[in-house]
Amino acid sequence: MALDTDRIVDRRRLKRRLGFWRIVAVAALVALAAVGAGRFGGVGGGPYVAAIDISNVIFGEPARDAALRRVAADRGARALIVRINSPGGTVAGGEALFRSLRLVAGRKPVVAVIGELGTSAGYMSALGADYIIAREGSITGSIGVILQSTDITGLLDKLGVKPESVKSSPLKAQPNPLEPFSEEARAATEAVVADIYDLFVGMVAERRRMSRERVAPLADGRIFTGRQALRQGLIDGVGGEAEARDWLASAHGIAASLPVRPVKTRRDDGILSGLLDDVFGKTLFSERLRLDGLISLWHPEFK
Repeated sequence: MALDTDRIVDRRRLKRRLGFWRIVAVAALVALAAVGAGRFGGVGGGPYVAAIDISNVIFGEPARDAALRRVAADRGARALIVRINSPGGTVAGGEALFRSLRLVAGRKPVVAVIGELGTSAGYMSALGADYIIAREGSITGSIGVILQSTDITGLLDKLGVKPESVKSSPLKAQPNPLEPFSEEARAATEAVVADIYDLFVGMVAERRRMSRERVAPLADGRIFTGRQALRQGLIDGVGGEAEARDWLASAHGIAASLPVRPVKTRRDDGILSGLLDDVFGKTLFSERLRLDGLISLWHPEFK
């Protein structure tokens, strides 16, 4: 009789243990699902408004573009808010971001909110939105392109250093700090800059519904405050994210009560890389040192 009692007690203990581990397993699956949803841009969990932060210097980022493609495909994402605080960056990076935002805009409304700064490639990116908002005191505009180099041949002469190079043609590796900038090289470089400038002006004319003649005086590289940009037709309204939500509600019927979820764009570079990015951000290694080729960037001090 005592043996039967012991068996019953053991079975009850086993059932309790199995029940406990089942609960743990279910909780773990729920947690993994939540983490996965957050990592891949907030897919699932009901309707929401996605938001992506575009800050610092803009480069081409495949992970960012992939995240935006996920937002475009996610039926739960009813709209996208693009928070911009950037002086610009590479032309190719700004163009890639512009194209990605237009992809999203083909399926759901996109509104850009310019913070302190949204100039050059930052403004180019904002053009990908359906509606652009900036603060009255925001700095925007700086529509233009630049290619920089430095001629240090005079300094090398004083130091007694004579650089040598063997090239397939005179225009290879021009402009080059180690060679004088020839007139032929200058003409070829100016043609490249003019072509990309024409691309930028065309984007502004198309997206802001202006003629090229109307855009030309605005695209001389000057910056504008938010108030000036509104008067010139470069943006659609003044304010911040609250005004962006008001526009989504009035123009597209997207309730202001819908939650906002961030778009995750972190590259899968491993735990150490992610930790360093969280701790130091992009300040440890100057982004400006990575700017090669054509850039569209405004900053009062380019060091």
